[in-house]
Parts: sequence; structure tokens; C-alpha cells
Amino acid sequence: MLDEPLPALFGAYHHAHTNRWAQTIGSFDGFVFVTPEYNHSAPAALKNAIDFLFAEWNNKAAGFVSHGVHGGVRAVEHLRHVMTELQVANVRTQVALSAFTDFEISDPTEPGTIAPGPHQEPTLNELLDEVIAWSGALQPLRAAADQTVAA
Repeated sequence: MLDEPLPALFGAYHHAHTNRWAQTIGSFDGFVFVTPEYNHSAPAALKNAIDFLFAEWNNKAAGFVSHGVHGGVRAVEHLRHVMTELQVANVRTQVALSAFTDFEISDPTEPGTIAPGPHQEPTLNELLDEVIAWSGALQPLRAAADQTVAA
């Protein structure tokens, strides 16, 4: 669980694991989050991982692949708000995998096998194209922020 003594907004990370996480996230220009939906939201572990950082997320792009009984759409709706607060441009296209049609489940106590319908591939390609385009478009903002930090 989040164990830093100060909010991430300050960027004063005290723990080695947070600094490693910051370097990892800081090295990317965009993200595709793959998330299940639990209790009409994203899982706590994902939200916790996001909350560890602030500036490392800024001026980047994100897309979402979700899954659940209702395709995980409510989890993504919550994550979109979180990403907006972190200054992450989230793209419109979303891959929403239904537990009923995009998974082969023979035993409800087992996770099953992902078996997305043929319509999911072009949707995923569109999502990836949008994340790449937005990541590129936001590059000048990231560069300006890097210059401000270096100064």
C-alpha cells in the first residue's frame, strides 16, 4: 500500500520502490491500462499503483482495455477521472471485454480463457493508434516540463 510520507504531488519520494516506479513510469510516453471491474470500479491495487506518483504521469496519453460482467466500463469511467487529475489525456476508444462473450469459462472458480470476438481487433488497433497519436502530440508539453525541472 501507498507508504510515502508526503503526497505524490510534492515529488519527494523517500522509498526505493517508489523511485524505481517513478523511473519506470517516467520513461514512457503513453499507457494502455488493462483492468477488470470490481464493485463497479477499478481494483484497489491498480488505483494504489497510480496514486504513488504524480508528475511522472503528466502530459502523457492513456487507453483502456477492460473486462467484466458489463465489459469493465464502470472501472474505466473511474480511471478516466483519475487520469484527468494526473494530466493524462485518455483516448476515446476503449476495448470492453464481456465475461459472457469474450471469455471461455468452463468453471466459474477458474479465470477462463480470453477469446475476444473478431470485432475487438480493429477496436484495439484504433485504441493503440489514438494512444500513439496523443502521446506524440503531447511530447512538446513533456519537453517543456523537463526543461522547467532541469532549470
